[in-house]
Amino acid sequence: MSRVVVVGGGISGLAAAYALATGPNPPQITVLEGSPRLGGKLAGDVLEGVPVDLGAESVLARRPEAVDLIKAVGLGDDVVHPATTSAGLWIGDRIRAIPPTVMGVPMDPAATADVLGSEGAEAVAHEADLPAPSLTEDVAIGRFVASRMGPAVTDKLIDPLLGGVYAGRAEEISLAAAVPELYAKLRTAPSLLAATAEMREAGQRRAGAPVFAGIVGGINRLISALEKDLTSRGVDIRRKLAVRRITRTADGYALEAGPVPAPTLLEADAVIVAVPATPAARMLAELVPAASTELATIEYASMAIVTLAVRKEDWPEAAAGSGFLVPSVEGRTIKASTYSHAKWEWSGAAGGELAVLRCSVGRLGEEYVLQRSDEELVELATADLGRAVGLQAPLVGSLVTRWGGGLPQYAVGHLDRVDRVEAAVEAEPGLAVCGAAYRGVGIAACVASGGQAATRVQAHLSTLETMAP
Repeated sequence: MSRVVVVGGGISGLAAAYALATGPNPPQITVLEGSPRLGGKLAGDVLEGVPVDLGAESVLARRPEAVDLIKAVGLGDDVVHPATTSAGLWIGDRIRAIPPTVMGVPMDPAATADVLGSEGAEAVAHEADLPAPSLTEDVAIGRFVASRMGPAVTDKLIDPLLGGVYAGRAEEISLAAAVPELYAKLRTAPSLLAATAEMREAGQRRAGAPVFAGIVGGINRLISALEKDLTSRGVDIRRKLAVRRITRTADGYALEAGPVPAPTLLEADAVIVAVPATPAARMLAELVPAASTELATIEYASMAIVTLAVRKEDWPEAAAGSGFLVPSVEGRTIKASTYSHAKWEWSGAAGGELAVLRCSVGRLGEEYVLQRSDEELVELATADLGRAVGLQAPLVGSLVTRWGGGLPQYAVGHLDRVDRVEAAVEAEPGLAVCGAAYRGVGIAACVASGGQAATRVQAHLSTLETMAP
């Protein structure tokens, strides 16, 4: 039987292992995870008796990959959609409605006045008077939009909406990688407004279809369900076993894992590397130096999630919707807050008399914020909530979860870099890479990435079978 080692037990690696285990002629699969637990950025806990997600809390429902996987591992009956997705923007002294946008790029100039001010809205309205964008190469979305619609759009819309996804700086995020559909339209569209209007029409045709999905009890339940399914199929999952080196052998690959004085050695016909760019660069340095060099240039942002519990009777009535985002220029500690008890019916029900909410803290370049103690982060988040929505009551409970190097940054030219990495990797038969560092940071994109890596490995194993005597 062919042997495949999947390096990394996050959602990408587990999805790759699942695709292999459920595909034709499943090989012998070993998953190696360096940390004590599986799941990567999908993690959960219980706060005052209420289940909570400590990382990602939903999947994109308009892409099939993640929802299909959730159903495949037996959680289909627990798939739910947000009770409300009406988030606001904390600008100045109040929470304001988010105007219709494409990841922060306005669709309707008139609707932006409350957020941007009259001058900012007027600048948006005149964007159509500029020469056509005619994009021929990747650009930083924040800088590009500011040059056409004014800096206020980047500061107050793109930064919180798109920058929040990556915990990065809008002025440096790749338009082609972050909003590929918009980038494609800007090659021929007469204006940025015309491109967003076209995308709005496409969105209206999909109106009614949920954008996001979750799981009753938390999206992190997907990991335990995947582990149970994979184990039942004979997949060998090993924790606390970090891979340090991958080399070529006459028949496939050799992997060195664990401590240097007493390494664990494994051999495989194929390997899928499903870890973040930095450790991937280290373990591929000897095997695929060209890919290693490219991966080493991908930056990561660190951030933290502050999860809080308060009594529902103390939750301000003014705090409506699912939460709010915070532009960096506002100078607040938190960059977003989600009212989990309002967004997810299961959370509200599980909480009983308690309301659970979460705040995110930290952006690229703001590591100093995360050097504060857990107690300080809780105090700062609570103080911001007091100013934003008037929360004055004492907390019932809190959890602080730190994600050091949690989110890859898609800088200008990111997709070209990924093309070069994949081309170098593909020169090694039976080797594949996947994960958030490549073509999407969301769960659905990671599941798709894992599936594509599995397809590449399956093709290689099929070739080996035909060559066997």
